[in-house]
Amino acid sequence: MNGPEIRVEFAPGLHLFVPHSRRHGATPVVTDGVSTLGHVVESLGVPLTEVGALVVDGRTVPASHVPRAHETVQVRAVTRPQQVPGAPLRFLLDVHLGTLARRLRLLGVDAAYESTDIGDPALAARSAAEKRVMLSRDRGLLRRRELWAGAFVYSTRPDEQLHDVLDRFRPALAPWTRCTACNGLLEDAAKEEVADQLEHGTRRTYDVFARCRDCGRAYWKGAHHEQLEAIVERALAGYADRT
Repeated sequence: MNGPEIRVEFAPGLHLFVPHSRRHGATPVVTDGVSTLGHVVESLGVPLTEVGALVVDGRTVPASHVPRAHETVQVRAVTRPQQVPGAPLRFLLDVHLGTLARRLRLLGVDAAYESTDIGDPALAARSAAEKRVMLSRDRGLLRRRELWAGAFVYSTRPDEQLHDVLDRFRPALAPWTRCTACNGLLEDAAKEEVADQLEHGTRRTYDVFARCRDCGRAYWKGAHHEQLEAIVERALAGYADRT
């Protein structure tokens, strides 16, 4: 670029995305004079999904603003809880976030998941078609213009990932109502209706079952129920009543 020079300051919450040299106050950036501020910010490493406001010389501007010489830009992080207008809050997770998808479903959150790598264009297209918030650690994917909405998942640890998504979006929680395998809704089922999926010991020990309306998978309070219950209890304690 060889045009107007501006100064850009990133909020601490966005420092993950920028070099160390840009983490301490406003630093100079040379623009081309025609690119939008949104393009400039993304060229510096920050997906616009993570930007809450762009403030130029004290006034908030849209991402379409074309920077002029000597302007000072503050790039602020998304305000939490983040509102996603225009559609029921639903998520789409890429192939690397399977554990997070299952935990969101455990809590009754609508979380579609691609278990194979279908490519960024197809993921972005599905996000737009189904009006789902794309969750990913792929910055390139989150910069695609077709996305309905998106959010970077900051941690690689499932517990921290779940906390981050719940804290950022505050989805309504309805534990034990979704299939963790396919995201379908669960319904009560008689033992006889799911008998073909049960081992002999399970048939003898358990009497309360649920079944997925979509894939037919059976559920009961088995050996791992205490671990799942702990995840649910932590989520409900932290977020069930927060708005």
